[in-house]
This record gives sequence, C-alpha cells and structure tokens, in this order.
Amino acid sequence: MARRPLPRILSTGSAQIARSRELARTAADSATDVLHPLITITRGLRRLASAGRRRWAETPKDRRGPLLFLVASVVLVVALVPYGPLLAVISLMAAAAWQGRERKSPEPEGPDESQTQRLQSLYEALVPYFSAAEDPEPLYTHGGEWEKAFPAYDFDATGRITHLLIRYPAYFTDGEAESRARIEHLLHAKSGRGREYHFTWDEEGNELTVTVLAPLPTDIAAQRFVTAPGETVLGFTDPTQVQRTLPLGHGDEQRDVPPVVWRTGIRSTEPHLLVMGQPGSGTSTLLRSIALQALQYGDVVIVEGGGTGEYACLTGRDGVLAVECGLAGALASLEWAATETERRLIATNRARQAGRPAPDDTKRPLWILLDRPTAFTHLAAADGRKDPQSLLQVPLRHGRAANVTVVVADQFDSAEALSDPVRQHTRARVVLGPATAEQLEAVLGAPPHTTPVTQVPPGRGYARLGTGPVHRLQVPATPDPYDDATSEADRQAVLALLPERTTPADGETVPSDAVASEAVASEAVASEAVVAEAP
Repeated sequence: MARRPLPRILSTGSAQIARSRELARTAADSATDVLHPLITITRGLRRLASAGRRRWAETPKDRRGPLLFLVASVVLVVALVPYGPLLAVISLMAAAAWQGRERKSPEPEGPDESQTQRLQSLYEALVPYFSAAEDPEPLYTHGGEWEKAFPAYDFDATGRITHLLIRYPAYFTDGEAESRARIEHLLHAKSGRGREYHFTWDEEGNELTVTVLAPLPTDIAAQRFVTAPGETVLGFTDPTQVQRTLPLGHGDEQRDVPPVVWRTGIRSTEPHLLVMGQPGSGTSTLLRSIALQALQYGDVVIVEGGGTGEYACLTGRDGVLAVECGLAGALASLEWAATETERRLIATNRARQAGRPAPDDTKRPLWILLDRPTAFTHLAAADGRKDPQSLLQVPLRHGRAANVTVVVADQFDSAEALSDPVRQHTRARVVLGPATAEQLEAVLGAPPHTTPVTQVPPGRGYARLGTGPVHRLQVPATPDPYDDATSEADRQAVLALLPERTTPADGETVPSDAVASEAVASEAVASEAVVAEAP
C-alpha cells in the first residue's frame, strides 16, 4: 500500500506551535522589561505589608491602642501639611522600590570548612621546618593559627590551592638550596601532585609565593615566526618570564604568545645549543623546527645518528647541503664543516687586515645539526675510525667568529658519551620530556623554579640560555611530514615551510609537485613492468 501524506494541518502544525511559543516568549520578555519598575514596586509593597503585619503580631495587645493613635496622628499631620499626601506617596514608592530590589546573596568571606582544613594541614606540615625551640614567639606551632602564616590564598573550583603566600621566620636558612628544596617538595606533595608550581622566594621580606602554573599551549603548529635574522624561536613559555610576544596564527584566529628566542651569530653569547631528552620527548621535533627557521637565511648540514629518517623531508632542498645517516657520510660532512670554518676565519682575518669588510661568502650562516651523534661513537670505535664528535672542536671553538652554529641533540642514557668540547661550548641548553631535578640541574646548570611533572606532552621541557633564568618550554609542533601518524594539518604546515628542490646541473628548477608526480609515475611504470613479467 502506498503511504498517504499527512494532512497539511498536521505537517505544519508543529512549526506554527514552535513559532507561537517563540513569539509568546519574546512578548513576555519585552513586557517584563517594560513593567520591571512596576514589578519592583509591587514586590516592595508586598514586603512592607508583610513587615507591618509581622510588627503588628509581635506588638502586645495592651500597646496596640497607643500604636493606632500614633499612626492616626501621623496620617492627620501628613494630610494637613501642604503637599503632604504627595510627599507621603513618593516616600512610600521609594521605600517600596528599595525593598523590592533583587538582592544577591552575600558571598561567604574566608575559606569554607574543607579549605580551612587543607590550610591547617599544610600549616601543621610546615611546623617542623619553620620552628625552633629557642623562639620565644614562634610563628609555627602545633595547633597554632594559620591565618598569620598564610595572609593570602586562592582556591580553584575543585578546592585545590592555586595561589598561596607563606610567611616564615627570619632564622630559616632560605639561602641554602637544600632547605628551599625541602620546602618546595613538601608544598608540592601537600598541595596536590600532577601540577606545576612556581616558587618565588623573597629573602628580604621572609615570604614565599606559591603559584600554580597553567599548562603551556600544545596546539601551536610550525609557521613563519616574526623574528629578525639571527633569532631562532626554540618554543614558547609563560607570559611572566619574558617581555616579548609573537603574533601567531591559529586557524582563523590570531594570538600573541611569549617565545623563548635564541640569538646566534657574531655577537651571540650562547652561539651553540645542546638538547637532551628521553626517547620520544621531541628532540628531533626541535631540530626540525630549528632547521626550517635556519633555512630562511643560511645553509644547513644535518647528521642523523639514529638512522630513522626523521629528516628525509629536507633532502635535496635549497640550502640543505647534506643529510647524512651513515658513518662515512657523517665524517665527510663534518670534515668539510671544519675546513669551511677554517676557511671563513682565514678569509675574514685577511679582509680585516686589509681594511675591507668580510667577504660575502662568509656572512651566510652555516648550521650544523647533529641528532644523536653518540650513536656514531660506538661504530667509529668498532671500525677503528675517527669519532665524528672530534671534528666538532673547530666549529664549536671558532664558530661564532665564522658565523657557524652547532646544535647537538642526544638522550640521557648517552650523555656520558658526549665529548668535552660539546659540553664546554654549548652554553644554550634545552631539556625535553620527563626528567628528575638532578638531571635538570646537571644539564641546565641551575634548578628550575618549578616542580617537574612525570607526565608531559612531547616537546615539553625547560630551556636556559647561558646564565639566564630557566624557562618552561613548549616546542611548536613540527612532526615528520612523511610519517603516517602525522595529522594532515601538521603535515601541510611543515610542507608549506620547506624550500624548493635544489637546482639540478642543467639549471632547471624542479618544483616539489613535479618531483612528486615523477615519483608516482615511476612507481606506476615499475608496477606495470612487474605485472607484465608475471606468468
């Protein structure tokens, strides 16, 4: 049987009902806005009448007669006074409007019961560290009042501490790193693990400020950063740590994020960089990000000891002089880099002695990026060949004058295999991934002012440039575009930053699209040949 269509009144009735409800709701809202003063006065009159009835009920019966006589006298006086009834009506309407206003419930002052208990337990935990038997008026005592020790505090929606100001006695040894580390560890444990806390010690005022840091953004993709030549963005940090922001594109939106900028070149005080981390922490991602930024103004030599093909996307690009994954190629490239450094030094010295500017071929920056060079150390020792790290002594020692920058990335389990020149001349340091406080201090040279956490996203860590402060760091997402696990948005972001293919010997530029189409065509021809040869 064919289905009969519903009557028109049934098919369109629901839409008309919904439209009628919307019109009724709009009319009710408009009427409420227009009649809001009248509603307020009516509510106030009702409250005044309720208060009058309540007062009349509370008045003893023997006093109700004098009260009625008093009210009648007031009414008579108001009636005889000129403009009295009008003033009485105005006063009554004003009182009704005041009584009929919408009253907001007052916010409770001070912490609630659970927050008070948390502060009291934290206070009790600090008593053994901030008290002494010789103190006549101790600030911290068992069962004491925490209000004097914690003058300022804030909690989040879950009842956990987000900001806390702690006062401690002047005899506490806040100048010793071990004493401060004990207090920071205790506050981290008692205030809630899994979050990063920033500790600010005020030795002059005997105050410690504890602040919970918000997670750094992990959705920043690779892109062109607004920087000057010689500036490289290592990542992004907290807005309170640096005084500069960079405009970044995030989809259709624009936002300003504070960066960690590493300055290289002749006037740099930290001309070389060392990156340490655990496997999968994002060290190769950082090197790819640095390579894409360096190719804007210079040439790049990449030596990969892991042999995983993390930098295959850079092979054959303009400005990429070599991408080596084998021991022989690494030795040849590093020997050329050492010779090039010496040549630049000699050419620059001769030009200065002659009173001329440095030659143009010595001004273009040269970047040497090494990912896990310690992997070649064992291979070189087994083959009886030279360690590739020994060829880095000249670029590391004289690289700043020759406009040569060296970036070394390795893992913690191979840290002892790093050569002494690498350790001595890499004054800019980055640690990515989970790391203990001892590992951070050993690499960075100073402990961070935050508590490291065990679970961090890839590319998350700390950075320190020379003798400067330790910054939290989040590396921009720069994955391998040839990896199948890479999302399409990140793949397109990295491919858009890659330079064109290197010009071949005949002088014809081969675009990347043409190379891709040729590769696809060659694969198709090969597959057809295999099919034809099959019986």
